Amino acid sequence: MELNPLFSGMNTSTTGMTAQRKRMNVIAENIANIETTRTEEGGPYRRKAVTFGEEKTFEKSLEQSTNNKLARTDEFHMTGRNEDKSLLASSGVKANIEADSSAFREVYDPDHPDADENGIVKLPNVDLVQEMTDLISASRAFEANVTAFNATKGMMKKALEL
Repeated sequence: MELNPLFSGMNTSTTGMTAQRKRMNVIAENIANIETTRTEEGGPYRRKAVTFGEEKTFEKSLEQSTNNKLARTDEFHMTGRNEDKSLLASSGVKANIEADSSAFREVYDPDHPDADENGIVKLPNVDLVQEMTDLISASRAFEANVTAFNATKGMMKKALEL
């Protein structure tokens, strides 16, 4: 997908917000299943965790650029159309959901319907304190992406006033 380079910062912030929203949804699912001892797969609910990675979401296109009056005078300036286009690849954030392989909690409750012959019940490997900490972290990261998005929008708005 071709995208004007001006919008690449907004797109990166948007993918960050989407990834954090996905993370918050997974955390909510974990909390909702904190006492689930039976699942369709059999056994207790297994906690899900979100990992983040880089996603090549778009390429900045300078093919349509007609402004050849500016020369690159510093190595940190944006590359021109005759330069290496691989340097123009812009990335976003990708959220992957993975099952947490940590051990289940075991509780002695011989009256529970899912107790084994020794009276042990396997409960999900979900820790409420950890989930709430992750939820606060995801919320703050979402807010940071909103702030970055709004800052980019404000800079673009100011540039149009010139």
